[in-house]
Amino acid sequence: MGREIKIFDTTLRDGEQSPGCSMNLEEKIEVAKQLERMKVDVIEAGFAIASPGDFTSVKRIAQNVKDCTVASLARALPKDIDRAWEAVKQAVQPRIHIFLATSDLHMQYKLKKTKEQVIDQARAMTQYAKKYCSDVEFSAEDASRSNPEFLYQVIQAVIEAGATVVNIPDTVGYTTPKEFYHLIQGIKDNVRNIEKTEISVHCHDDLGLGVANTLSAIQAGANQVECTINGIGERAGNAALEEIVMNLHTRKDIYHVGCRVDTKQLYPASRLISTITGVPVQPNKAIVGANAFAHESGIHQHGVLENKQTYEIMTPESVGLPQNKMILGKHSGRHAFEDRLKVLGYQLNKEQLDASFEEFKKLADRKKTVTDRDIEALIHQKQIHIPQIYQLERFVINSGNTITSTAAVKIKKGTECMEEVATGDGPIDAAFNALDKLVGFRFQLEDYSIQSVTEGKDALGEVIVKTKKEKKTYTGRGVSTDIVEASVKAYINAINKMLNESEMDEGGE
Repeated sequence: MGREIKIFDTTLRDGEQSPGCSMNLEEKIEVAKQLERMKVDVIEAGFAIASPGDFTSVKRIAQNVKDCTVASLARALPKDIDRAWEAVKQAVQPRIHIFLATSDLHMQYKLKKTKEQVIDQARAMTQYAKKYCSDVEFSAEDASRSNPEFLYQVIQAVIEAGATVVNIPDTVGYTTPKEFYHLIQGIKDNVRNIEKTEISVHCHDDLGLGVANTLSAIQAGANQVECTINGIGERAGNAALEEIVMNLHTRKDIYHVGCRVDTKQLYPASRLISTITGVPVQPNKAIVGANAFAHESGIHQHGVLENKQTYEIMTPESVGLPQNKMILGKHSGRHAFEDRLKVLGYQLNKEQLDASFEEFKKLADRKKTVTDRDIEALIHQKQIHIPQIYQLERFVINSGNTITSTAAVKIKKGTECMEEVATGDGPIDAAFNALDKLVGFRFQLEDYSIQSVTEGKDALGEVIVKTKKEKKTYTGRGVSTDIVEASVKAYINAINKMLNESEMDEGGE
C-alpha cells in the first residue's frame, strides 16, 4: 500500500454549523469519543472564540481525547489564536488551524485588503500561532476560486513561517474533479518548499461533487482530507467521511493509498450523529443509508443469494452493519443483550449497559420481539448523559373528536413533584402546554417529526422536536411504543438541554 491519507474530521465544527445540527457539550464529547474509536487522525473540535460554550467543548475534548490530534479553528487574528491555544493546549496532540481568504472576491468585498496585505497577515499569523504550537495548519479560504499564482505565493509564505499543513478548501463547492486535480498538481509543482508540509483539502458539496473532488485531490497528491460524518455541514454540506473512506478501502486498485480509520465504526458513527442532531440519513445514502445493503428486486435477490458479490461491492459488516438479524425478546438474558450490542458496534460502560438493559426489558414486556433497530434507538436514548433536571413521572390524556383535549402531566425536579393541567389543539399540544406551565417558560416549536423505528403495530415511535428560545434551537428526542409518551419525553429532553446549556454558559470556562 502506498501513501497513508490522514482523515481530518470536522463534524464538530463545520458540521455543527449547519442549520439544525447544534449539539450540547455532552453530545460533542460523545461524538469525539466515537471519532477516536473510529481512529480518525484529527478532530476539529470547534471554533474556540465563537462562544463560551464552544471554548468549553473544545477544551473538554482536548482533555479527553488521547489518540487523535485535536484542533481548534481560528481566524488569522491574535485574539482568535490566543483563544484557540487556551482551548487545545492540554491535548496530547494539539493543533491550531488558522484561515484567511485568498480569492479576489473575498479580498475585495470581505477582507478589503490588498494581495500584499493578505500575504503579510498570513505569514505573521502563522508565526504567531507557531510560538504556541508546533502543529499549525493554514487554510486559504476560497482557494478553488483564487488566482493560482497568488495562491502559490501565500502557501510559500506560510510554509516559510512554519505551517505544518496547508489546506486548500473548495469553500463554496464550485470546482470540478479535473480542475481540482490540476490545482493540487500546480501547488506541488510551483511552491518550492511544498515538501516541508502536508497538503490538505476541504471540499463542500454544493454541486454534489464534494467526495469526487476530494478523491481527485488525493490522486493529485493531497495527504489529508477534511470531511464530516453523514456529510453534514454548511449549506449542502461537506464531503462525507464514510464515502471517502470506503472509496479508498474498496478501490485500492485505483487510489493505492490507505487510511487508519476502522471502517466497522462508520455505521455506528452515522447513527450517533443522526440521533443527536435529529437529521435523518436519506434511505439511499451511500454506505450508511437504510437501503445501502437492501435488495428488493427478485433478480438482485437471486444473485445475492448465489454470490453476494453480484450486487454488493462491499459487505455490510465492513461498515459496522450486521448482516444477520437476531431477534431478542422478554426471555433474553443480559448476556445475549450485551453480545448483540458488541455485534452492533457499541461499547457501553457498566452504567450505560445497566440503564439500557433495564429499558430493553421494559420494552420486551410491551413488544413480542425486539429488533436491532429497537436496540439502537434505546442505546442512543441512554448513551449520551444529559443531566435530568426534570423527569417525567406520569401523564393522563383526555382527548377525542368531540371534546377539547386535556393533559395532566406530573414531573419531578430533584425530590419535588409538580403537576399541571392544560388544554390544547390535540393531545400532544395539550401535554406541551402543561409542560410549559410546569417549567415557567414557553418554547417556540420549530419542528415536530415522528417516525416508526421498526415495523408493526407495537413498533417504537421516535419523536424529534426542535424548539426555539431566544434565538437558540434545542433538539429533543423521545422513544416509546406510545407516541404521546415519546412526544412528552422529547419535549422534556429539549427543556433539560436548554437548562443545562444555560448553566454551562453561566459557569464560564
